[in-house]
Amino acid sequence: MPAYKNKENGSWYVVTQYTDWTGERKPKCKRGFATRREALEWEQKFQQQNAGDLDMSFEAFCEIYTNNLKARLKESTWQTKENIIKTKLLPYFGKRKINEITTKDVIAWQNELLAYRDEKRKPYSQTYLKTLHNQLSAIFNHAVRFYDLHSNPAAKAGNMGTEERREMLFWTKEEYQKFAEEMMDKPVSYYAFQMLYWTGIREGELLALTPADFDFERGTVKISKTYQRLKGQDVITSPKTKKSNRTIQMPDFLCQEMQEFFKMQYGLKKKDRIFTVTKSYLHHEMDRGAKAAGVKRIRIHDLRHSHISLLIDMGFSAVAIADRVGHESIEITYRYAHLFPSKQKEMASRFRRSWERSLSLMSAKNVDRHNRFRSITVGFRVSPEEQEELNRAVALSGLPKQEYCYRKCMGREVVVQPNPRVHKALKTQMTAILAELERIAAGDSVPDELLSTIDLIAVTMQGLKGENANE
Repeated sequence: MPAYKNKENGSWYVVTQYTDWTGERKPKCKRGFATRREALEWEQKFQQQNAGDLDMSFEAFCEIYTNNLKARLKESTWQTKENIIKTKLLPYFGKRKINEITTKDVIAWQNELLAYRDEKRKPYSQTYLKTLHNQLSAIFNHAVRFYDLHSNPAAKAGNMGTEERREMLFWTKEEYQKFAEEMMDKPVSYYAFQMLYWTGIREGELLALTPADFDFERGTVKISKTYQRLKGQDVITSPKTKKSNRTIQMPDFLCQEMQEFFKMQYGLKKKDRIFTVTKSYLHHEMDRGAKAAGVKRIRIHDLRHSHISLLIDMGFSAVAIADRVGHESIEITYRYAHLFPSKQKEMASRFRRSWERSLSLMSAKNVDRHNRFRSITVGFRVSPEEQEELNRAVALSGLPKQEYCYRKCMGREVVVQPNPRVHKALKTQMTAILAELERIAAGDSVPDELLSTIDLIAVTMQGLKGENANE
């Protein structure tokens, strides 16, 4: 389609056709271009996007990506993605055709980010680098999955950065109680921190609470929303994950305290936010209280860690804890297990007691004559002929091979243990001796192995004789 000039204001506009999702052809008009070239470029870009033609710029495809995903994500999540796209991806890849971006291009982009240093000579964090790469890879994956891009060059290039897990700080119950005492001069602060510590809810979940969320008869609080401040506006959205929608049982003292707090609030309605303070306010109060109480400064989110740690110390299972705090997976909860080293000592003690019980149940063959566990393995090499001879001797003794070798090595008498295996071994060896005697009768020499076997049989028979004599 050609571009047209508006004679009234001198601007350019374009009229084109496209097919919507129903298959119907519809007109599209776009006005306000400064030049004819800009109008035609817009038309080309529009047609490529509508047709899913990947012979378009990375920037143009990002618009498709935005249109496809923005409505599916939370506003806060999308803002993070949008900022990365605008500041870290478009400046480098924006004008390049998406189907012409190669693995080399991605590696060159990675190297620029890896080389970056701010005014204090600090690089980007490993976590941030990983986030940037993941976003680039997500865009290419979208193109591969839904628009038939042949491959993802970001995936081929390999990731950069690593996920850095920050140290989990926490307060013990004693440390928190010292802090709470310093908060009592400000009721809003005191009751806010009481909710955070004794329920383990997230900061955003706290700030979204309303009186309607509390059921004091049942002693519960319902978590169904979270608070955020986005673009200067208070925004209430659904919680972080589906599992975050939950009902938490509160301790009795906390129920009483929250009822007292409600009575302090004049004109408080069912749907009103209880805590109308900002996250910044809570952070300042954390600074003040920690300093006054003489306890280490932790983050607001670390109160959640503290709650989980307290539950672990009280012996609750990972499944029960995950259900209370709204973890999507119990694997997240397992990350906290290291916070109580005293449990490690208890585990070690239980292992020791279990081991001692196991030792007492071990059979005599694994213990020496002083009841000491045979924990050392002794190995030696033998020829195939020696192995055969050893097996004959073990079979005729009726002992396990370990016990037979042990007695021989220690120069102790090998006492035959009569059993069906010994009788079978005797029969087998006597048959072999008969065969050897017939061969010798034909004029062959007497092998040493035969004489040795005859000696073993004699010893075995003597043992059996001794057994019969004792009957």
